[in-house]
Amino acid sequence: MNTAEMTAKMAAGNGFIAALDQSGGSTPKALAGYGIEAGAWSSEDEMYGLIHAMRSRIIRSAAFTGDKVIGAILFERTMDGMVDGQTVPAALIAKGIVPFIKIDKGLEDEANGVQLMKPMPDLDALLTRSKALGVYGTKERSVINSADAAGIAAIVAQQFAVGAQVLAHGMMPIIEPEVNIKSATRAQCDTILRDEILKALDAMPTGQQVMLKLSLPVVPGTFDALVAHPNVLRVVALSGGYARPEACAELAKNKGIIASFSRALLEDLRAQMSDAEFDAALGSAIDAIYTGSTVKTA
Repeated sequence: MNTAEMTAKMAAGNGFIAALDQSGGSTPKALAGYGIEAGAWSSEDEMYGLIHAMRSRIIRSAAFTGDKVIGAILFERTMDGMVDGQTVPAALIAKGIVPFIKIDKGLEDEANGVQLMKPMPDLDALLTRSKALGVYGTKERSVINSADAAGIAAIVAQQFAVGAQVLAHGMMPIIEPEVNIKSATRAQCDTILRDEILKALDAMPTGQQVMLKLSLPVVPGTFDALVAHPNVLRVVALSGGYARPEACAELAKNKGIIASFSRALLEDLRAQMSDAEFDAALGSAIDAIYTGSTVKTA
């Protein structure tokens, strides 16, 4: 796939984006969910080797194809790794899956009800290297914990500033201002966030587009105006801590939004499974998430 073909797949492809980008502090939790406890490694390199083996097993699985998985978000170390003699981005592209990379370096401490992204001083170099490996776009996450208008405005401003830097490299940013699903003011967060994003989208140059990765809203249809905006290529949703059945049910209520799930995709996979068991469990998860992404109940 060339860049134009990847853009077309992101704009109109039936399916969802797999989030294979757990990093840093979330890696031990991801491995524990996969059936590998903390005592199984003695160094950080060994830990990352185990998570790479898990991701490689997913990527080479017969169940993991571009027919239903249209994109995949990678951690930087995963992008730099190999699967069966190919770079990971090349292995994904060979299966018809569009590669993205997680670029944020974690979160600042909470202020004004939000957690901004930490500085990314080496971002230009990472974007240059990623694009050379065939990566199509990026994902950058920050978190909204309460309905503070000033905090949410700051989150959106930072996200779109980083997005502009990504666009300048000829890559597609997935802007991810996650609303914490445990927030007591979640519905208000959804509304304030939507309105701030609309203002930022309206200020973009004509013809320029971004993607959005948002928490599933309390009120279905809250993000309809974002889905329809000409400066948005696609809106995707994170599972945000929901188990897969609930995440898929909530996703199906929101037209035009597809999944970009991590935990909800991987929750049934175990290192101890045979290849047949692994492929069956992964295939079942993919089918459920694909259905929530493509068959809408609203």
